[in-house]
Amino acid sequence: MKFAPLAPLAPLARLLALALAVAPCAANSQAVAGAAADTAHKATPPGAGALSIPNADPFPSTYRARTTKATVIRNVHIFTGAGPLIRGGAILLRDGKIMAVGATVPAAPDATVIDGGGRYVTPGLVDTHTHLGVYPAPGGPAHSDGNEATAPVTAHVWAEHSVWPQDPQFPRDVAGGVTTVQVLPGSANLIGGRSAILKVVPSTSVQGMKFPGAKYGLKMACGENPKRVYANRGPATRMANVAGYRAAWIQAEAYRRKWDAWNANPKGDPPTRDLGLETLAEVLRGHILVQNHCYQADEMMQMIDIAREFGYKIRSFHHGVEAYKIADQLAKEDISGSLWADWGGFKMESLDAIRANIAIVHAAGARAVLHSDDALGSQRLNQGAAKALAAGRAAGIPLTDEDAITWITRNPAWTLGLDDRIGTLEPGKNADVVLWSGNPLSVYTRADMVWIDGAVYFDRSDTSQRWRTDFELGYVPANDGRTR
Repeated sequence: MKFAPLAPLAPLARLLALALAVAPCAANSQAVAGAAADTAHKATPPGAGALSIPNADPFPSTYRARTTKATVIRNVHIFTGAGPLIRGGAILLRDGKIMAVGATVPAAPDATVIDGGGRYVTPGLVDTHTHLGVYPAPGGPAHSDGNEATAPVTAHVWAEHSVWPQDPQFPRDVAGGVTTVQVLPGSANLIGGRSAILKVVPSTSVQGMKFPGAKYGLKMACGENPKRVYANRGPATRMANVAGYRAAWIQAEAYRRKWDAWNANPKGDPPTRDLGLETLAEVLRGHILVQNHCYQADEMMQMIDIAREFGYKIRSFHHGVEAYKIADQLAKEDISGSLWADWGGFKMESLDAIRANIAIVHAAGARAVLHSDDALGSQRLNQGAAKALAAGRAAGIPLTDEDAITWITRNPAWTLGLDDRIGTLEPGKNADVVLWSGNPLSVYTRADMVWIDGAVYFDRSDTSQRWRTDFELGYVPANDGRTR
């Protein structure tokens, strides 16, 4: 008996055969597509903006020192900032550096020679606490860019992005002998953001003023200011202030560990970048220096405890009107006091101020610093140091003029992490130098000439050397004294 083939099965068989033939092709296509995707992924790695890299420098300094001739300043009394006064000495500047300092210096036949006529020379002054550029003159809401008072922790903001280089306060600062400044965010927030370390030089951009290679500072603030600004939305108490710092550092520590692990073994997608936590992680790594606004002794001690808890160091307490109460602790912890000569009494946390504050901190072996927090005060740092010196002597503390000079030169340079380059007149240091009309600790003395990296940036006797910002170009005196 013959059976006829089942017709309905024939199409099914053909379909199965076709499927078996096509399957390898489909698998190959998927493999090719997968390989192409892997290749594309490897060919387009994350850009720099997606990565949190330690010591990243996305906005590098474009400052370039001017080309200069060698200069000898002779017949001057020299406060080196590093030792006793040199009377009737000389200093040689060449290639932007200090080459020699002493009673005599090597002959330099190609040098410009300036006879100081018995005047005084100091290192360029350093102000650790200014708001130049972020609160420029003339003041007003349009240029009020120092406080990002929108959240208690704004570690993501950088002061340099608010600096207005045309602030007419900058040229007045260099006319006061100031050559380096730290521009800080304001103190509305628990953590206010990064500082900018600037050379006081003309530039159309803040990058052209940035001190090459300087470490950033982190502005933190204690006490009344955050309480006042955030009273209706928190923190409203000092205990909430402390809780806010700790919460921020807890997040930062986790962020640092995550990124350190990925940077050590960069496989797969990187973690998500966070600008605020990145700044705090850089503090934990030791790459950013904490500059802490704090008035009361008890709060400074609490901030030291928090720093110990999370493993970072405080570089300086700013304002610190009660620093004298914990001067021995500041010396032990190697924390400088960036202090006023005589400000106090203007709010509750400043009521216990004394005029001998700086002198007592100095006598305890801590690094005492005279800072301004004020544009007019920054132009008169030498007078502030003189006032603090007089107050210390009146309190019976034995102090020398040389001690007072360190408060506005060597010690603030250390506070900014720049004491290997500025702050003292020693061979190899940057040639930031001020020639004064008399003893700089006299109220009658003014800066006559100012050099930055060996170049003249201010000469009181030469109007062609006067720095005028674009903001002031409506009135420019001619070199012969006439107005043009």
